[in-house]
Amino acid sequence: MRDPQYYKDKKMLVVVAHPDDETFGMGGTLALYAQLGVEVHLICATRGEVGEVPKENLVGFNSIGELREYELCCAANLLGLKKVHFLNYRDSGMPGSKENHHPNAFIQAPIKDVAEQIAEYIRQVKPDVMITFDPIGGYLHPDHIAAHQAAVKAFGMAADRNWKGASLTAHQVEKLYFHTIPKRFLRIVVVLMPLFGKDPAAFGKNHDINLKVVLAENYPIHAKINYHAVSKLREQASACHASQGGDQQSGYMVSWIMRLVNSVESFMRAYPAVETRKVEKDLFVGIPY
Repeated sequence: MRDPQYYKDKKMLVVVAHPDDETFGMGGTLALYAQLGVEVHLICATRGEVGEVPKENLVGFNSIGELREYELCCAANLLGLKKVHFLNYRDSGMPGSKENHHPNAFIQAPIKDVAEQIAEYIRQVKPDVMITFDPIGGYLHPDHIAAHQAAVKAFGMAADRNWKGASLTAHQVEKLYFHTIPKRFLRIVVVLMPLFGKDPAAFGKNHDINLKVVLAENYPIHAKINYHAVSKLREQASACHASQGGDQQSGYMVSWIMRLVNSVESFMRAYPAVETRKVEKDLFVGIPY
């Protein structure tokens, strides 16, 4: 990382699908850059309305969505995010669930419509760096995949001077990254899970993630961000998402998995094209002062 003064006028825009995506996947990176002075904005497509939540977690809240919005705001504050922007779609649930067919489910929305909303935010925020999921959404969640597709489309829309969908000035984001899970690391997790009495084909709080299937897809890693300096902040933000097992007292496996990762988050660079095998240690490298 460079002199902190370099980051003072820099901006980052992150596009995710649900509350907790910002912390469990890339929270260390977001906290690190926010601490360095980068203005970090988050777009969240839904409020995570779907899933099972212990009754005790819902005390004081009218719905799961309301609870999870509160948890996201708690985490965003700890991570140092500038602002959270909701697109107000509904959590679609995992593939094959009845929630997929809800009229306001995120995956029911035309990608073009979602992309136009994101492009508006891009032109408004004018980020230097943009981050979203990889093409399989990390672990094949349909909402994650939809967020990826819409973000990529919006990336091009926002820079297109001929796009008439917004009155704001066109903006070309300098760099676009996809957060991705290192498959070498994931293979280790799949081997170790049975030792903890866990099934790698039924991972996650709701046991709806098949890590063996996820391993079938592989993406190059162009950047690795070491967030050790803010690891405590990331742990605190994770604890905000208690309904998703982010608190350290739960039976969820986030804590020990993050220790295996060793405070490093990995990214594939989608834009500009990568022309070297050198792995970046800073997502802002190459961007003028």
